[in-house]
Amino acid sequence: MWKEKQSEAGKSIFMSSVQGLANTGAVAASFFLTPLFYSETVGWIKVFAIRHYGAGWDDLVGFAWFILAALLTFFIARASLGTLLIAGGLTLATRFL
Repeated sequence: MWKEKQSEAGKSIFMSSVQGLANTGAVAASFFLTPLFYSETVGWIKVFAIRHYGAGWDDLVGFAWFILAALLTFFIARASLGTLLIAGGLTLATRFL
């Protein structure tokens, strides 16, 4: 019973560290990658909005697209980094234990 609690505590510390590191890395990745992603896609998004919804919506759609681009960048980076860190931890655990 004591070993199970100790094992669970170790897993909890590892997972919270992975989560914190993934969140921190995702914020950094979002800071650098969101402007690049946004600038490459905003033209297409605005043209789509103008064609389908009229010319008055392009500024609002451009702003909304910036928010969506930032969120997409953050969550994709967080999922990728979390998966990478867990896979790396499992690789190290199987190699050295």
